[in-house]
Amino acid sequence: MWILYALLSAVFAALTSILAKIGIENVNSNLATAVRTMVVLVMAWGIVFFTGRHNEITNIGQKSWIFLILSGLATGLSWLFYYKALQIGDASKVVPVDKFSVVISMVLAFFILGEKADAKTIIGGALITAGTLALVL
Repeated sequence: MWILYALLSAVFAALTSILAKIGIENVNSNLATAVRTMVVLVMAWGIVFFTGRHNEITNIGQKSWIFLILSGLATGLSWLFYYKALQIGDASKVVPVDKFSVVISMVLAFFILGEKADAKTIIGGALITAGTLALVL
C-alpha cells in the first residue's frame, strides 16, 4: 500500500510545482508560501478533526515534539526557498534540483538512521544525481 501513497504523493507534488509556478506570477514568493501554508494548515487540521484524532495530541512525547517541530522548520525553509527558486527559474529546472532531496534523504538515512545501502539503492541514487546534473547543466 505504501507504493500507492508514494505515487499519489509524486502526482500531487508535480501538480504543486506546476500550479505554484502559475500562481506565483506577480506575487511575492514569501507571501505565496504563506498562502500555501495556510491552506495546508487548514486541510491538515480538518483531516485530524474529521478522523477524530485530535484527542491524541496529548500522547505526543517530548522527543516527538522536538523532531516534529524541527521537521516543520525544515519544511518551512524548504518551501520558502523552493517558491523563490520557482519564481525566478524555470519549473523544468527547479523541480529536478528540488527533487535531488531524494538523494540527500537517502544519504542522511544511511548515516543518521543507520539504514543499509545496497547496490540497487546506490545505483539508483547515482542515476538520480546524474539525471539532475544533466537537466540543470
